[in-house]
Amino acid sequence: MDRPDIRILGVGTALPGPLIDNAELVRRFGLPEVWEQWIDTFVGTSSRHFALDLASGEVRYSLADLAEQAALRALAEAGVEADEVDLMVMGSATPDMLMPSTVTLVADRIGVDGISTYQLLSGCTGAIQALDVACQMLATGRHRTALVLGGDTCAKHLDPSIDLAELSLNMQVNAVLFGDAAGAAVLSTRDAPDAPVLRRVFTRLVGRGRAPGQTVDWYGWADRHSDREPVNEDFKAVEESAPVMAAEALQELLDDLDWKRTDLDYVLPPQLSGHMTRRVIEALDVPGAEVISCVAEIGNTANAIPFIQLERALPEMAMGDRAAGVSVEASKWIKAGYAVEMPDGSTGGV
Repeated sequence: MDRPDIRILGVGTALPGPLIDNAELVRRFGLPEVWEQWIDTFVGTSSRHFALDLASGEVRYSLADLAEQAALRALAEAGVEADEVDLMVMGSATPDMLMPSTVTLVADRIGVDGISTYQLLSGCTGAIQALDVACQMLATGRHRTALVLGGDTCAKHLDPSIDLAELSLNMQVNAVLFGDAAGAAVLSTRDAPDAPVLRRVFTRLVGRGRAPGQTVDWYGWADRHSDREPVNEDFKAVEESAPVMAAEALQELLDDLDWKRTDLDYVLPPQLSGHMTRRVIEALDVPGAEVISCVAEIGNTANAIPFIQLERALPEMAMGDRAAGVSVEASKWIKAGYAVEMPDGSTGGV
């Protein structure tokens, strides 16, 4: 029996606080003005939103705050009431706390109870992992409407009083690379013939025998004053591997769906940094497709990225249009992808 079409009924996103450009970031950290050009050239990000107030160091928005906003916007866009949701899945690398899970806090806030909830701890592919889990569970027929969430708030770990110039290059880049955001999508197997169809979602671990490309440490009571850096990234490995992995992910999607590159109207690339995104787009080699990218203006928003891209792409898609999104996670090396098609009156399973 064919699997039911899984449709995207609505997408919503949330960005915290005012936009912080490179000049403001440099000023707040007391850095020389030359850093503005360094960030623009080396990272390729011009601005971002922080859940943290850089002037006071106060955390103004939790991940649950942003995810709640995104969830309510997605539900409103979908025309779905909270009590119609029977499954929630969330992907994040920076939950508000280890317990309770952020997804359960969001469920409580929007009035959802008595359903299945799952939270996945992962980096940039976590949102697509959440989409994958939701799709597989919807396909069983046990669930009908899923609220899928993704987001990260990295800025809560920043210390605005720190002398950024004294830190390693690794820490400097991570301080200016990320932005905070959350996103949500309502997926359903209900009859909605005009809603876009999520044709395929996959994630693939490809890190066997490879050292992690990125690590994020975790401090407890005993080692909270450790001198080790909380974040480490092998920039050379990422630069070498990300374009290749992204191209592989796109090819896997196309092969699985029997689509050609010329069939794609939109491509939603990984948003590692402005600099890396340009290299990835070249590797994807889809010159006829419109690129939906937002990293230069709002930074690397990690698990919010797919939802931000979908929110921008879906309103532009016409009947029969096809879009492919790919993601790369450097932690233990994960590649992921998803494909969306606007219905044209024909039918087809997921």
